[in-house]
Amino acid sequence: MVPGVAANTAGHTDTTATWRLRIRMDDSPGTLARVTIRLADLGCNILGLQVMPVPGGVVDELVLRPAAGLSRAELVEALAAEGADCAGVTDADVHELVDPSAAALAAVGRAVDDPAAVADVLREVLAADVVTLVPAAEANPVRTEGGHRRVFPAGRDGALVARRSWAPFVQLEITRAQAMLDLLVAVRANLSGPAVVTCEDGAMVVLRPGRPADADAVFALHSRCSMSTMFHRYHTGVRTVPRRWLHRLLMPPRGLSLLAVAGREVVALGQLIPAATGGTAEVSLLVEDGWQRQGLGTALIGRLAELGAAAGHHELTAVCLPGQDAVRRAALRAGLRAPLPEDGVLRIAIP
Repeated sequence: MVPGVAANTAGHTDTTATWRLRIRMDDSPGTLARVTIRLADLGCNILGLQVMPVPGGVVDELVLRPAAGLSRAELVEALAAEGADCAGVTDADVHELVDPSAAALAAVGRAVDDPAAVADVLREVLAADVVTLVPAAEANPVRTEGGHRRVFPAGRDGALVARRSWAPFVQLEITRAQAMLDLLVAVRANLSGPAVVTCEDGAMVVLRPGRPADADAVFALHSRCSMSTMFHRYHTGVRTVPRRWLHRLLMPPRGLSLLAVAGREVVALGQLIPAATGGTAEVSLLVEDGWQRQGLGTALIGRLAELGAAAGHHELTAVCLPGQDAVRRAALRAGLRAPLPEDGVLRIAIP
């Protein structure tokens, strides 16, 4: 059997069949013309053509309607006689005959509307056989299977593994797919607007950046917190915070604050403050006692990680007292990698 050609190679096609094939050839004048002339001699009608540069030549993808009675094996042999190496032939649908960039943008729109459909959308964009979402630890990106397997990171969700038996993936396709996934990540982060979180008890809370007008609400948050909660946040025995601290809490130098708002009350506060060395930012969390163990800390640390990544940081740090592991547990629940603290400092890797 010819490599890359389906098991029914020996069979003949009907007049309604449509094939997608990829052929590799030298990038020299006249090569494509010889191939198209040969296809015309075989009675094939070319419906679509896409040229994809690869190292040492080009890969041409053609969608065609073959002549009645022409087998896939005969087609591959005819192309080989013209110096074109056929990487694979598979069935196609005339509905796929759209501009690849337009198709990718339309696919992004569907994935934005339904984030759970990202694997199906990626499969469509890559014309892959299957795309599966797996934990990052199981993705094994080194295993490429001769170009027929590709791994795309999917942030805290894990990794998307794409497989295609009929032809290897080429770099142009990979770049297009990665750009689509990057756009989806940016849309998901939605850094310019608020995010809605559903707590474990069903309560809806809004996460949004803090601003100076929130000073009274943040002061009230501190007043409702217990001495234990205040001690774990500030590592000192303060009962509340001086009002002169409020502006710095809400608008830290070079950093930002993130509030969890339920109704008119601020029920949790997070901060992200970049380190002087760059690439790292310190985070802190304060969650009102009555709202603890409801997933707010997890939501805050996950959102702060997204904001940190958008700012170019690759690591979050948090100062922890001995035996204090609330921030680490929240980070782990958010899908972040957070080894045990060293010298009282917790280091959280941003994907």
